[in-house]
Amino acid sequence: MRSGRLLLLLPLQAASVTGLGLLVTGPLAGRWPFSLEDGVNRALADRRETLVTAFSEGMSLLAATESIVTLTLVAVLALLLVPGVPRVRRWRDAAFLAGSVAAQSAVFLLVTVVVGRARPDVPHLEAAPPTSSFPSGHVGAATALFGGLAVLAAGRLRGARRALVVGLLLLVPPAVAVSRVYRGMHHPSDVVAGLLNGGCTLLVMAYALLLVTPGTRTPAGLPAPRTGPDDTEGAHTPTPVPAASPAGPAAPAGPRRAVVVRHPHGCGDGTAARVRALLRSAGYTEQVWTPTTAEEPAGALAARVAEADTALVVVCGGDGTVRACADVLSGGEIPLAIVPCGTGNLLARNLRLPSDPDTALREALAGTTVGIDLGRIHGDGLAPTRFTVMAGAGFDAAMVRDASARLKRHLGWAAYVLSALRHLGDPRMRLSIRLDGGAPLERRARMVVLGNVGSLQGGLPLLPDARPDSGRLEVVLLDPRGVAGWLAAARHLLTRSAARASGPRPSGGQDRRAAGGALEYFSAERIDLRFARPQPRELDGDTFASGTRLTAEVEPGALRVRLPVPEPAEPVGEAGPVRVADGVR
Repeated sequence: MRSGRLLLLLPLQAASVTGLGLLVTGPLAGRWPFSLEDGVNRALADRRETLVTAFSEGMSLLAATESIVTLTLVAVLALLLVPGVPRVRRWRDAAFLAGSVAAQSAVFLLVTVVVGRARPDVPHLEAAPPTSSFPSGHVGAATALFGGLAVLAAGRLRGARRALVVGLLLLVPPAVAVSRVYRGMHHPSDVVAGLLNGGCTLLVMAYALLLVTPGTRTPAGLPAPRTGPDDTEGAHTPTPVPAASPAGPAAPAGPRRAVVVRHPHGCGDGTAARVRALLRSAGYTEQVWTPTTAEEPAGALAARVAEADTALVVVCGGDGTVRACADVLSGGEIPLAIVPCGTGNLLARNLRLPSDPDTALREALAGTTVGIDLGRIHGDGLAPTRFTVMAGAGFDAAMVRDASARLKRHLGWAAYVLSALRHLGDPRMRLSIRLDGGAPLERRARMVVLGNVGSLQGGLPLLPDARPDSGRLEVVLLDPRGVAGWLAAARHLLTRSAARASGPRPSGGQDRRAAGGALEYFSAERIDLRFARPQPRELDGDTFASGTRLTAEVEPGALRVRLPVPEPAEPVGEAGPVRVADGVR
């Protein structure tokens, strides 16, 4: 299951906790062990002592809403400002912690709307909140915050220090739980439900944001090619490129030359220094660095690789920088290593590269070289160029065009979501689409996207059939009608794989519709698009002048990319068993 779809477990979690609450307050109320709860509350109320009462008050204050919000904000700021940690990891850890606390709170509020449970019938040591006793919000929030901090500490600390810090953090939620029962604010089952709510939220958020999502990998880390009976037509064999030897610990004796293209904003000085050190340790003692500019998105890459033999090109930037460099290297023999330092990093995500820049480069240097496809595209006012991820027109291009640069620096890809909200009401466009020279198909749509790869942030499968080694480009038209149409499209993308839902893979003029017609899919080697009116256009996250024409065709295996070595085992994922290609290390 991909990370984006894992978040769909949160509504299921809310439903499960709600169901448990209805059972506890309904048919199970008088049955063991719930029949013992009133006795537990009365026994604790009868045995209250000054020292224990003071301790319970401190624990309750620590887990109160004001304290949780304040501590979460402080922790998030600390995570974002901690020195010596890559920017991507800082934002990921901060999003995990803040998201865990927020998601737990959302589930808690939803449950209390449905489940109404009175507080225990014992003297209360504080004013009772207006919410239901089930589940305990204090305990759930403490579990999400302090449990989340424990998860992060376990990944960053080592030895006795890790055991001490993690142990202390994990003691807080049960201490809060006992304190809430002791103070007469909750039944025992309320705090147990709070622990479960917070713990399940942490599990979902950790798998969605912190852990590498399991998936299929070919020996080059690419999605495995289809081998089923419905995919024989138009199939394309991956393009493995033999590598003399992986650039691992045993580096060649002679010095090697690497050209490094650096986006000055995405790749900070600390990342650049670590890239230099990693390349030097891998034997690339001659390094030529070239910065990108608005006028030269690939820097002086073309001139640098032409002036001397170059063994490797390293791109430190986002999808736009990678696209510009791929345009220069297309059809050549020089391999490309990607150091993801951009907003979206969609090519790196689809190639299953680590999100951490240092780890991505380290694994690429120790990996192998593989050929992947490129898309070649041109149109009115758009000179022939190439893309590695996706090209689009309409809604998505307007979203990319109007995303705030300031917000992108601070929020990352979430800035595109805010921009998208502004364009939900944009008018539909009239267009014609011609596939592999066939008859034109007349359509209306909000947007059209051509993809060399298929997944967006969080693993959202916009083009589930797209693979960077398929020898084809995939197309999707988005045309939701009203709120119901947008919801149907969102539900389809979040909960289903269009490849499974729509049957055999199409070719030529064959198309598939999904989500009640809100989505329509095509596949071809060449796509010609004509728009009735000029539309905004984008390639790999870079916007271009509006126009009325786009023509794209696939260039199979045109780019050599360094990718991590495969896992020793052959895992089974959404695409089926991994098939090892001959000649690929």
